[in-house]
Amino acid sequence: MSGTAPQRMAGKPVPEPSVTSRPFWEGCAAGELRLPRCRACDGVHFYPRSACPACGGTDLDWVRSAGTGTVYATTVVHRSFWGDAWADDVPYNVAMIELDEGVRMVSAVVGVPADQVHIGMRVGVTFVPRGDTHLPFFERR
Repeated sequence: MSGTAPQRMAGKPVPEPSVTSRPFWEGCAAGELRLPRCRACDGVHFYPRSACPACGGTDLDWVRSAGTGTVYATTVVHRSFWGDAWADDVPYNVAMIELDEGVRMVSAVVGVPADQVHIGMRVGVTFVPRGDTHLPFFERR
């Protein structure tokens, strides 16, 4: 997804929010990257789940992330193994982003050639519409 334009996203599948992940996807639709936060230990985590991975607490709320971070790891995909919907996108990158809040999430960096995404690159979230949802990708900062 080295420069994936929103119109190229149209034929691709969309996530199906669960009760647990719904606040995350509602945040994306509102242009906010939201993270679950445990009220017991005050830790944030990602991916959305019903219990805190640090302390096991189940009293969770949601906080708005700054949406900025650093590329922690990346790879370039040269073969569309997800089917024809991605065939026009190769090569594209898959990147693990370490958010400034300390959690990591897998996404992609858009707007730059896949082979120019590098570890340590500063990035910020951007939301790309796909159907009725908005997906969090990252851009160079």
